[in-house]
Amino acid sequence: MGGRYRPIWLESVALKVAIIGGGWAGLAAAVEATRAGHAVTVLEAARTLGGRARRVVADDGLVLDNGQHILIGAYRATLALMRELGVDLDTALLRLPLALRFPDGRGLSVPASLRPPLDLLAGIAGAQGWSLRDKFSLVRISLRWRARGFRCAPGDSVAALCAGLTPRVMDELIAPLCVSALNVPVERASGAVFLRVLYDALFAERGGADLLLPRVDLGALLPDPAARWLGAHGASVRIGQRVQAIAPATAGWTVDGESFDHVLLAAPAWESARLARGASLPQAVAWAEQADALGHEAIATVYLRGTPGLPGAPLRALRHGPGAPAQFVFDRGALGGPAGLAALVVSASEGTRESIEAQALAQARAQLGWHGAVPVQTIVEKRATFACTPGVQRPGIPIVPGLMACGDYVEGPYPATLEGAVLSGQAAAAAL
Repeated sequence: MGGRYRPIWLESVALKVAIIGGGWAGLAAAVEATRAGHAVTVLEAARTLGGRARRVVADDGLVLDNGQHILIGAYRATLALMRELGVDLDTALLRLPLALRFPDGRGLSVPASLRPPLDLLAGIAGAQGWSLRDKFSLVRISLRWRARGFRCAPGDSVAALCAGLTPRVMDELIAPLCVSALNVPVERASGAVFLRVLYDALFAERGGADLLLPRVDLGALLPDPAARWLGAHGASVRIGQRVQAIAPATAGWTVDGESFDHVLLAAPAWESARLARGASLPQAVAWAEQADALGHEAIATVYLRGTPGLPGAPLRALRHGPGAPAQFVFDRGALGGPAGLAALVVSASEGTRESIEAQALAQARAQLGWHGAVPVQTIVEKRATFACTPGVQRPGIPIVPGLMACGDYVEGPYPATLEGAVLSGQAAAAAL
């Protein structure tokens, strides 16, 4: 028979699966589960797919995003999924070598022509405005991280991890990288997770640290292609349908009374906790308590109109501190958006929307000379990411038989990133 037949117990069993949440994790899980032959239904409470990385339409009809996101070359799972969904990466994303340059030209750029770690060493050697002491301190600490296998004690913060770096290196490299990747200041950020991000981006592969800047809105980047793919492959996507309750049944689970074999919670941590707790099973309640115990950090994006653009690149780092909350500015006009549109990103943001907008506008005028800029819209995601602090306990993917969870907050090696969301969704779907 030449191996043409497989034992029946090796054949996959088609399951009826409900995925609650249509963000990047839920959509990644839906594609993976549909590919495996399961009957998938995605239920999304909002009218727009994408979760915390979605398209937003301003009051005047201008298409924006709910936050300015960056992908990097090390996002292998996310980029592979986008290709599978038919996204032309060269058109949708602008790839640039890692550069943390300030408006005055100071800062570090990593050349694309060299392999790790030579590219980083070359970037350090050519860092503008850095003294020999600055450069040597970063080389010495980087070699220490590498010698230790990019591992540290679970309770170490990024600040403790970087003891010995000069203030300039901390201010112009470590602090911007940390807050952009973990959305937590260095004093409160997990050193272990930061080291994993640094390894994958700067040391694991050539181009891993490349910045991939979206040239299309976030809906067109993944949620829209995923919805089209799922529809073409027989899955059901229901938007504007908030699930009220899930419950275990004699065989499988019910979702608002509808029967399914398995349920995958792909909503934000607090919403998934609400549903899990309502199942009234001890393990599910314990999982919900762990999810509810997570802290969260805000991210604000201040959109400005009437800006003259950025010289040389569509992204610049900003000097932030008291009264200057933004860490980065993006020239949206150079990324395919309307000319004169810019986005200032305030990670780990604090204060009211009005105060953040006023301070970011003053910062743009002071650091960029954008005296004619006016605010278009300021979007604040109050619970944009979980607080990736030292020793944080994240809930796992399995909850109870037939019930699982996915999202950028579940247990895993990465902070709250698009790559973390996609990987968790794929892992949960594979566990079916």
